[in-house]
Parts: sequence; C-alpha cells; structure tokens
Amino acid sequence: MRWYDDLYVGYNLLDKKRQVMWKIKRGKQQFNKYVITLPFNDYDVLDIYPSNVLTQKWYKDSDIVIVGIAEGREEAMDMVQLIIMDCINSTGGCKVKDYILNLMNEERSKREE
Repeated sequence: MRWYDDLYVGYNLLDKKRQVMWKIKRGKQQFNKYVITLPFNDYDVLDIYPSNVLTQKWYKDSDIVIVGIAEGREEAMDMVQLIIMDCINSTGGCKVKDYILNLMNEERSKREE
C-alpha cells in the first residue's frame, strides 16, 4: 500500500487526516470512511473503496496507491471530480493514473537530490 504525498483529503476529514491514515495503515475498522485509489487496470480513471475493504489480506499485500480519503461516498465522489479537474487543468487530458504517477515520480526525484 502506497500513499500519494499530496493526498486529497475531504473537507470533513481535514482535522482527522492523521488519525484516519493511521487507522487505515493498521487495518482498523472505520465507519463511513472511503479511499480513492489509482485503478489496477488501464481503463478506469479512479477507484473508490470503503476503507474497511483495505483490511483484507489481498489489499494489504497489493501495490494499491491511495490518492485521497473522504468521509462518505458522496464526498468521495466530489474528491474524484476534483482530482479529474486538477488533471485536466494541468495536462489538458484526463489520464489521471499517468498524471498522479508522474507527480509521485517527480516528488521521489526531488527527495533523492
């Protein structure tokens, strides 16, 4: 499980960001918390999962990239819209997966310098 450094955080979780991340990393159950992730395939834009799904072994062992957290499915949908708009404004297209992975690689390169 990897986390996007510039994590998108829903308005309702701004004060709880660290706590929610801590619980997700440790596999703790949380009610009404959702994660926005990069898709495992190349044809979806983003995926939304209830955070409780990440407690399953398959997800713990996967290379899932969490790009956002939200409280409630509606807020998660709003976050997806925001991420897509950021991608369109920055690149002129909506290849969100490539956009986020490029940003992650740029951040990693800056840290290594």
